[in-house]
Amino acid sequence: MKLTRHLIILLGICLLPASFARAQESAAETPIIDFGSRFLPAVARQGMVVGPERLAAEIGLDMLRRGGNAVDAAVATGFALAVSYPRAGNLGGGGFMLVHLAEDNRQTLIDYRETAPAAATCDLFLNDEGEVDQQRAYFSHKSAGVPGTVAGLVLAQERYGTLPLSEVMAPAIALARDGFEISFALNQEIAARAERLALNAEARKLFLDAEGRVPEVGTVWQQPDLAQTLQQIAKQGRDGFYTGDVAERIVAEMQAGDGLISAADLAGYQAIEREPVRGRFRDFEVISTPPPSSGGIHILQILNILEGYDLQAMGHNSAAYIHHLAEAMKLAYADRSRYLADPDFEPVPVADLIDKAYAERQRALIKPGRATPSSEVAPGEVLVDASHDTTHYTVADRFGNVVSNTYTLNFSFGSHIAVPGTGMLLNNEMADFAANPGQPNPFGLVEGEANSIEGGKRPLSSMSPTMVFRDGKPWLATGSPGGSLIITSVLQTILNAMAFDMNIATAAAEPRVHHQWLPDKLVVEQGISPDTLELLRALGHNVDVAGRTLGRTQSIMLERGYLLGATDTRRPGGHVAGY
Repeated sequence: MKLTRHLIILLGICLLPASFARAQESAAETPIIDFGSRFLPAVARQGMVVGPERLAAEIGLDMLRRGGNAVDAAVATGFALAVSYPRAGNLGGGGFMLVHLAEDNRQTLIDYRETAPAAATCDLFLNDEGEVDQQRAYFSHKSAGVPGTVAGLVLAQERYGTLPLSEVMAPAIALARDGFEISFALNQEIAARAERLALNAEARKLFLDAEGRVPEVGTVWQQPDLAQTLQQIAKQGRDGFYTGDVAERIVAEMQAGDGLISAADLAGYQAIEREPVRGRFRDFEVISTPPPSSGGIHILQILNILEGYDLQAMGHNSAAYIHHLAEAMKLAYADRSRYLADPDFEPVPVADLIDKAYAERQRALIKPGRATPSSEVAPGEVLVDASHDTTHYTVADRFGNVVSNTYTLNFSFGSHIAVPGTGMLLNNEMADFAANPGQPNPFGLVEGEANSIEGGKRPLSSMSPTMVFRDGKPWLATGSPGGSLIITSVLQTILNAMAFDMNIATAAAEPRVHHQWLPDKLVVEQGISPDTLELLRALGHNVDVAGRTLGRTQSIMLERGYLLGATDTRRPGGHVAGY
């Protein structure tokens, strides 16, 4: 009965964004389930890729069909998104890949977050008045950190993939070289940033036509420079990006634009394997991203606090539920401002922050009948020994391996500065440091000295690729873009499944809320009952009904031998590819 309910709801929410007729036409090539003569490409048995863009997801699926594993598919998808999803798919950014390895029954986290160039200093973005120069922090060459994406994807492929790197990258190279038709979603994404992209000559050449207009839907878009860059990586691995021609082009652009990234910064960059953070919520084990991401710690911290309440009795998205959820979010984000940073530079009290006893003390601070003003909320006391656009995709294979990967350029299209001859954009991840500790960053997050700028340091992130295990087996994998919204988007998606027994499509689609301590504002998506909003205001919450969506999860649930995929419908262009 439960599986039938999954299938019925997936029909309404998770069909691919292509037409129903097109799904039928592809049936001979793509094995799918026929449930009552209704085709469900969102359900599969052998393998699945759920991502923000169709072409890249299908490329990942092709690796699974060839006999590759989930890592092969994830790496292929990551490089393909650099071609087909330029707002966030990237070679010039960084991120985190959470991997479940079925044969060894273990999980690992590949940290390929960008690093600050060696020449970066704590006052990098401060003007003569000691205030943050936002133009310099967000849209200059100095805003770029040393990219980590290529090192991270290559490391994952070398250690855990089964196919040659050249084979995994071949589809992305062909996509860039031969081109593809501009979709409605891509047209809209470029249009939203066209004015800013036009300010950089190389970005203008890459993304706009000769008259400076956005390419129309259906236009074939070819990227020969990007194809050449990808070919060098395919042949030489990480050296094809961090040394040689590509590196020289990056350094030349840095010198021309008064940037900081040097040849030594590029040659010295290393992706790092880290132990994920893990905790329990009732019968579930939750495994997520460790520092320099704050995501995993605060997801576990909030779950620990909420574990002490009967959430089902409150009712999903009731005033009581949202009140306790928001109060727990405030406590976690307050701790983020004080304790979270790059653990290779600052001590981060991970064990203390995710300790059940600490959660019990923090839970006692929540008042059932009153919202605590953020001015009265401070970071908790623990013992300390002396991270606007991202993308996520999730992969599962027939061997039982699962990958949850989130990577980013930071803002949509990063700094909007392209490197001539490479086809790639520079990130603006340096804005994720605390340029002026105690002042809000671009996402409104207040951060402390622990996240100040320092050469070689990784900026604090909110990226939260996460997996949930049930009875010792992977049950749910998800993640989201959204800057400061990532943590709460992932949290609510897994809570909906764990605490309210929702199938993955419903768990992803339900209206979300967000509170990050400062500013003192409870942001809610449209769809929450007006009566509930009035009750929340009566409790003292400063409710702000968002004119935008909160996050965009890409999720797979593994249920009774089936892979159930859900691409978040909050933005166009998402895709579930499975067989």
